[in-house]
Amino acid sequence: MTDDLERNVTIPAGRIGLEGSLGLPSGAAGIVVFAHGSGSSRFSPRNQFVARVLRDAGLGTLLMDLLTPDEERIDDQTRRLRFDIPLLAERLVVAVDWLASDPASAGLSVGLFGASTGGAAALVAAAERPDRVRAVVSRGGRADLAGEALARVQAPTLLLVGGNDDVVIGLNEEAYAQMHGEVRLEIVPGATHLFEEPGTLERVAEAARDWFIGHLSHQAPAALT
Repeated sequence: MTDDLERNVTIPAGRIGLEGSLGLPSGAAGIVVFAHGSGSSRFSPRNQFVARVLRDAGLGTLLMDLLTPDEERIDDQTRRLRFDIPLLAERLVVAVDWLASDPASAGLSVGLFGASTGGAAALVAAAERPDRVRAVVSRGGRADLAGEALARVQAPTLLLVGGNDDVVIGLNEEAYAQMHGEVRLEIVPGATHLFEEPGTLERVAEAARDWFIGHLSHQAPAALT
């Protein structure tokens, strides 16, 4: 399946604009917003790969930068903003609301795909928009950084962690124990934190595809109020 519509977008967020790439296959079954990981961007090869797999399966994708270019330069020096989970989550919420108001995507159920610290931001955003976010997938995510929001997440959540990423496995096990809705923790054998080993990113993409198709395809999205 190919994209009938793929375009660059700018999402207003207060005084700034967040740059993104929106891809919508014909008859999309839902749309997935990507929250990149630490020090990454919408051009992340790993997220681009997963996005292509999702679009081939009939899901729309929105890859976006959660930081402005100026903020990226600051973060390159301080490594602080990539761990500012409230800021990243707030911008994800803005994107979710924007999708509900954009004519091309207004009728689609929304999923969130987060990597590294973006995983925590996705979970917080899901807790803030329970009527609109219908599924979450976290790849090597710092789910623990979502804090008290974990107990409020209603969206079915898949936590994917590399089998050789020992520290992050433990942090995700702690987060898993705090969640009350439908949640699955899946360990990808032989994978380290970035899933660079042969076949591991493909495993992530397939698991994410199946999770989103299963939870977005037949959902009726809430109207924007």
